[in-house]
Amino acid sequence: MSDTRPPLASQADIDAFIDAVWLEDGLSANTLAAYRRDLTGFARWLEDPEAYAREMADRHGDAAHPHALPAGPAKPLRDAGKGDIEAWFSFRHEETRATTANRRLAALRRFYAWALREHRCERDPCLTLVAAKQPPRMPKTLSEQQVDALLRAPDLEQPRGLRDRAMLETLYATGLRVSELVGVRTLDVSLNEGVVRVVLGKGGKDRLVPLGAEAAHWIDRYLKAGRPELLAGRVSDALFITGRAEPMSRQAFWQLVKKYALLADVRAPLSPHVLRHAFATHLLNHGADLRVVQMLLGHADISTTQIYTHVARERLKALHAAHHPRG
Repeated sequence: MSDTRPPLASQADIDAFIDAVWLEDGLSANTLAAYRRDLTGFARWLEDPEAYAREMADRHGDAAHPHALPAGPAKPLRDAGKGDIEAWFSFRHEETRATTANRRLAALRRFYAWALREHRCERDPCLTLVAAKQPPRMPKTLSEQQVDALLRAPDLEQPRGLRDRAMLETLYATGLRVSELVGVRTLDVSLNEGVVRVVLGKGGKDRLVPLGAEAAHWIDRYLKAGRPELLAGRVSDALFITGRAEPMSRQAFWQLVKKYALLADVRAPLSPHVLRHAFATHLLNHGADLRVVQMLLGHADISTTQIYTHVARERLKALHAAHHPRG
């Protein structure tokens, strides 16, 4: 069995880099593992391309690889050049999607930026490398029936259920990002005017977003019957709080979305922003102007919003095919 570890010099650099980005950014275990895997693969390629090629051939069932292998002495990660990276990407091209290639490039870019800053290398070989083109990712969304089932899932006899219903209704009514939702304070909401103020949203800009009657109703119920129970005499300026009277976190809210999707038997693909995506798609399905949706979502560039028009069109096509007598 071959040794799948990189040479010691590269291993030390990889370990130091992983520790640094974990401390600086608190990246998830999955992201750190992906960084380590990509950097280790490139380091082993630099050390012994032929051995690495044999390992890849065994792993992927290839008798041989069509690309010529680089000649020359082994080198550690810190001595790699642009040509080494291009050769490695060329070698891995046939079994790599554009998204995977770009993830590997992102790992290398981050590593070499760090290594240069820490004086572990003399130059950044990634500076002029260009990411692979990849098709736009379609946002995952829910049907209106699925959203309705999800919104009805919380137990309204419990303070937490009232909070969760208010959060879900607010997210679907406003299209806020999850980070914006959990950052809303009580003073940011005006039930009389029916708006919520998003303070310093993405891009550093405040914006006013309409709540709608339904979301305003559930926020009002939560403020009267749910939030006081959760506060239990404590003080917080956050609108949506935990049982400890602390602001709700993005991670905790994501767990709630998954919990209620399970209770509501919503089997569609989920993401933390699933209701934000549904908000945009359903508005467009019902004839909303793209510029209006852009303003509500807080997108600086309308091209970011346009991705939802593709989702809406595909949804309309599916509805047409399912319900039109000649569909």
